[in-house]
Amino acid sequence: MLDDAGAAEWDAFVAACPQATFFHRAGWRTVIERSFGQHCRFLKATRDGAIHGVLPLVLVKSRLFGTRWVSTGWCVGGSTAVDEPAAALALDRAAQALLAQSPAEYIEYRDPPNPHTDGAWKVKDGIYASFERPIEADEDACLKQIPRKQRAVVRKAIESTLVDRIDQDPTSFYQLYSLSMRNLGTPVFSRKYIKTLLEVFGPDADILTVYQDDRPLSSVLNFYFRDKVMPYYTGADPEARKLGAADLMYFRVMRRASARGYRVFDFGRSKLDTGPYAFKKNWGFEPRPVVHEFFLKDGVAMPDVNPNNPKYQRKIEAWKRLPLPIANLIGPWFGRQVG
Repeated sequence: MLDDAGAAEWDAFVAACPQATFFHRAGWRTVIERSFGQHCRFLKATRDGAIHGVLPLVLVKSRLFGTRWVSTGWCVGGSTAVDEPAAALALDRAAQALLAQSPAEYIEYRDPPNPHTDGAWKVKDGIYASFERPIEADEDACLKQIPRKQRAVVRKAIESTLVDRIDQDPTSFYQLYSLSMRNLGTPVFSRKYIKTLLEVFGPDADILTVYQDDRPLSSVLNFYFRDKVMPYYTGADPEARKLGAADLMYFRVMRRASARGYRVFDFGRSKLDTGPYAFKKNWGFEPRPVVHEFFLKDGVAMPDVNPNNPKYQRKIEAWKRLPLPIANLIGPWFGRQVG
């Protein structure tokens, strides 16, 4: 199991393992425990002192959604990342032992690189897709990757008075992020969480904000891992769309990342048939289906914790009508329940 002394060795394995992602990094243990107060058990499979696999598990205790083990909680990826099949089997068995000894109802693996074929794990698909593609090193070639209609929006924004910069202070980002989350009917995460992400991941996380004069219009918190940049959390003023601020924001993330040597733009995960899903397709990205796997205790029904569940629609519409200060005050408590 991961402890503070083993973080460097853990991250060295994650950096070298093709199956591992940014969401396997040791820093998530610190982020989650400090920000959400939940318990982490980051498991590793070793032989002769060398790591051959990792599994970052979080025991998510929620009054709203029950208790479950999630790899990785509050992230869009997880599951076992291994360099040999025996390590995946050992980690699965360790996770199942934890499940048996805990009040949790199930284990959830998000977007696993090693899908199970034995039938013991239940699969849920058709909800999310992920998007990524290479970044052209030449700026004109990068622009031409974007379909014509969307490219015209980007060109117009480039030629406007909008400017972008890397923000060290997350204040402007949080102002836009919390507004967007409220407008979507989604509880916002806390300021503490955002600050902790930046502190823990250091040079591998930053914020880019697009301004008109001194007014922030669109902002995104990005993660960097191996050759990829991933815009992960974002927010925008309602005026941003008609000015192309969000389009400029993503293009500038691409160009700045390319200048630093990153070669892939990971546009992240979106729910099918939603605005963000359509936006990414309009940028010329092709969706990759994402599955979640579940190992259930006997008698436990397949969970359905996602915003597309019709029983949540009235709550989502009610949340959109909350005054922003109220949504920001109570949102982090609800965010802690989601995992």
